Amino acid sequence: MYHFTALVTCLALLMYFFTCIRVGRARAAFGIKAPATTGNPDFERVFRVQMNTLEWMPIFLPSLWLFAAYISDPIAGIVGLVWIAGRILYMTGYSEAAVKRGTGFRIQGLAVGVLWLGALGAIAWRLIHG
Repeated sequence: MYHFTALVTCLALLMYFFTCIRVGRARAAFGIKAPATTGNPDFERVFRVQMNTLEWMPIFLPSLWLFAAYISDPIAGIVGLVWIAGRILYMTGYSEAAVKRGTGFRIQGLAVGVLWLGALGAIAWRLIHG
């Protein structure tokens, strides 16, 4: 069973859902009617946080689960929490100003890199060594 990975997956989905709610609230606050996605820089930054998080989910989730299956559920869970923390830093920084998104982006990118490279390395090792 992959309890830690499952929990982190649920937390990542909750964090993404939170970004969706923020977009809805920003639409109301800045008067941006759907389907528009531009018109106010403050809204656009909130919207980009949600979309960028969505863009990273297909990279993060498979890497998380493959790492858990081939290496370690608890370690995958810890690295997954680092990814979530990076996304939260990205969200808070980018919401203030576009130039403040870098630290969170680098943290979450590093976490995904660890998960993906770890999974790829473990898969290759098993293919080569049985």
